[in-house]
Amino acid sequence: MNSRINDESRPDPDALLARVEREENQRRRGRLKVFFGAAAGVGKTYAMLLAAQAKRVEGVDVVVGLVETHERQETVAVLQGLDVLPPKLVKHRGTVLREFDLDGTLKRRPVLVLVDELAHSNAPGCRHPKRWQDVEELLNAGIDVYSTLNVQHLESLNDDVGQVTGVQVRETVPDTVFELADEVELIDLPPDELLLRLKEGKVYVPQQAERAMRNFFRKGNLIALRELSLRLTADRVDAQMQDYRDDHAIRDVWQVGDRILVCIGPNTIAERLVRAAKRLATSLHAHWIVAYVETPELQRLPAERRDEVLRVLRFAEQLGAETVTLSGPDMSKEILGFAKNRNVTKIVLGKPRRRGWKRWVLGSVVDTLITEAHNINVYLLGSPRGEDLTEQKKPKERPGAKVLRSSYPWGRAKRRWLNWGWAVAMTGCTSSLAWLMSGKFELANLVMVYLLGVVFMAARFGREASILTSVLSVAAFDFLFVNPVHTFAVADAQYLVTFVIMLLVALIISHLTSNMRSQAKVASHRERRANVLYALSEELAASRTVADTARIAVRHIQDEFGGASVLLFPTDDSRIVYPIDPPAPESLRDCDLSVAQWVYDHGQMAGQGTDTLPGANAVFFPMSGFRGVIGVLVLRAANLRRVFLPEQRRLLDTFISQIAQTVERVRLSEEAQQAQLRMESETLRNSLLSAISHDLRTPLASIVGAASTLVEEDAQLASSDRQELSLTIYDEALRMSNLANNILDMARLDAGQASLNRQWYPLDEIIGGTLTRMRKLLAGRAVNAKLPDGLCLVRVDAVLIEQVLVNLLENACKYTSAGSPIDIIAELSAHMLKVTVADRGPGIPPGEEEKLFDKFYRVHREGTQSGVGLGLAICKAIIIAHGGVIGAANRQGGGAQFFFLLPVDEAPPQLAAEQLQDEQH
Repeated sequence: MNSRINDESRPDPDALLARVEREENQRRRGRLKVFFGAAAGVGKTYAMLLAAQAKRVEGVDVVVGLVETHERQETVAVLQGLDVLPPKLVKHRGTVLREFDLDGTLKRRPVLVLVDELAHSNAPGCRHPKRWQDVEELLNAGIDVYSTLNVQHLESLNDDVGQVTGVQVRETVPDTVFELADEVELIDLPPDELLLRLKEGKVYVPQQAERAMRNFFRKGNLIALRELSLRLTADRVDAQMQDYRDDHAIRDVWQVGDRILVCIGPNTIAERLVRAAKRLATSLHAHWIVAYVETPELQRLPAERRDEVLRVLRFAEQLGAETVTLSGPDMSKEILGFAKNRNVTKIVLGKPRRRGWKRWVLGSVVDTLITEAHNINVYLLGSPRGEDLTEQKKPKERPGAKVLRSSYPWGRAKRRWLNWGWAVAMTGCTSSLAWLMSGKFELANLVMVYLLGVVFMAARFGREASILTSVLSVAAFDFLFVNPVHTFAVADAQYLVTFVIMLLVALIISHLTSNMRSQAKVASHRERRANVLYALSEELAASRTVADTARIAVRHIQDEFGGASVLLFPTDDSRIVYPIDPPAPESLRDCDLSVAQWVYDHGQMAGQGTDTLPGANAVFFPMSGFRGVIGVLVLRAANLRRVFLPEQRRLLDTFISQIAQTVERVRLSEEAQQAQLRMESETLRNSLLSAISHDLRTPLASIVGAASTLVEEDAQLASSDRQELSLTIYDEALRMSNLANNILDMARLDAGQASLNRQWYPLDEIIGGTLTRMRKLLAGRAVNAKLPDGLCLVRVDAVLIEQVLVNLLENACKYTSAGSPIDIIAELSAHMLKVTVADRGPGIPPGEEEKLFDKFYRVHREGTQSGVGLGLAICKAIIIAHGGVIGAANRQGGGAQFFFLLPVDEAPPQLAAEQLQDEQH
């Protein structure tokens, strides 16, 4: 007894290992404490600052990373005395925003830092888009963090809060961040007191407070948010308690909250037990679980009785219960272990079926639970007078419902007679072997031969055949080997004891072997289901489209459950239709789509073998995800029992859950890509419109002004003035032409319509042609060209490379003062050509080296001529088309340098090189 108690109290080694790993991770990681509330104004920031002041008094190095006081006097007052880090100032759309300085905090490295408003979205330019990501980096660096959070900012509650308040919250925090917090302190304030604070101007300024009270801060909204925060905190406390119990291997039940477990079996009282437990759970506002323990004995029940258990479990799920199917040889041990693991406080079950000596000899599950279930209240439900619990009534058939039937009676009878035949044959075999051994071995050894036959029959054919073999073996041993032989008489009365012991040992061996066979069978089924789920999950993880997901799902469902299946999804108007890719199998072409539509609309199972629309020729399952029902699984099974058995039904539910999650993941990925494309298209459109409206309108205005002056005042103008106006028109028209050409070139390069005309050219000719073309713009500047010694041939599209050099030189002229020198440096190695255009201007702002080559991106500086922002983007497209790379960096000693690298894939032709050298000489 003591050893069994020690085995039950011994913690699971895997759980211990997981706990050690978790504690090790927590030791290296900083601790996060969240001050949690129902809404703004309940005092989260104030409570956080009070806790920080207490830590400061204890000598802890506390700093304030960022705290939003909202000009509340009491908050400002409690902030005094704390070390406040300066905020990070970020310019955005003409305003300066105060953000949390993550780098400054990491450099300061305090023990504890206060970071207010965990759900805040950072301004563009910060390292992380969300403040909770800043907090994650602080925690990973080993720094403790205090932060604040409102319940409406939790991601999983976003839809619920929006439905209650009518306000869609945009800033959210993943639930995992909240769940992984080391401590959560609930800051609670009754709605009436919060509304009073709002009226007194302690939350918002009067104008904002009045608007808030009309919208978000209505009393009903505050009550609902308060209940959400209280429930969420209670659930977290319950989870922490369960973790503590697991970590400390606590098996005793703690009476901290009601959780009801109702145990059912294959008898007439099962449905009454479920109804009684439902009433009890409702009155106590408790979570309730319906459990069915399938022992090896119950596994051998007729199919009709097992189907009745399945019906009761489904009935319990409809009433809102959690259902579980346990398996094991000892029903009371399985129930007790599950109850302790789930911290069940009340167990509901029927009165014992055994009466009299059977109950005293064989025991009772009820008696065992009452004896060993410490700190658990046991409720017994009696049966009506005259009802025999040992007999199972015929399963109920609701109108129109189709009861799952099978040819069990005939098939089982046939199998039983076959097993009995094998029992007789095995007895004959062991008797023959014992006959050959007789005279040479003692009778005890002959008994072992018979026991060996019993073990084989129990392992191969089950309990009934092994029991029959035990009885026949005793009879054969008496008839063949005990004096007087060939009779059932016994000369020595001691052999009667031998017969009894032999029979008991044979029966015990038969029982143990049969149970071991059943447990091995159950373990094999569990392993197979785990492998099936793993294979499905692995393939679904690699799927990238809904069609691929449907193909994978249909194949695995067919392999596991047989028959044919198809996934149906709704159109934009929520109408269920047959899929095009992959197409529905021929056997499901005639399935009723109206049933599928009903299942999609109501989110409930229907069809063959169910209580809803049972006349359908298939079973229809709703596929539910985070956004509700996303589709319908239609399954025409070859054998409905393979679908509706408890363990198979749970496997199918897991299949459906995995499939639905994958479909949602794929769709969310597609939506994210489409949103990204739309955002990029919108940015491109806005930039293009801005360029056209500003950069083209400016030279156009100069042209119109100069032309109108020539037309209206031509006679009064001097020749020099007329020449100057004409030159202005020419320059501005040329500028417009260049801008338009850049836009067209960029569009052509993006569309992949630009074809490269690669030929062998001397690099000095390309650079010389570029300088000649840029002679006017480069007037007054010193251009220093440093080229490799000797002839340098490159195989490029000379026109496009010259365009790259032109754009780089124009960019250098635009951002440097007149007369500033420009250097062109070419370096040739065995496999690479590097060309650099360097200037002595103000250089490139830090962090913008890569952005310079984005379309329509411009560095705005006073005194520089504006442009459309496509020159460097065109350079990048041309260089990439040549298989090279382009980049920019600040130059040592001041200035910027732009460089591009072109691969040297092949040696120049010798003849062309010699001809070019002759021409140069």
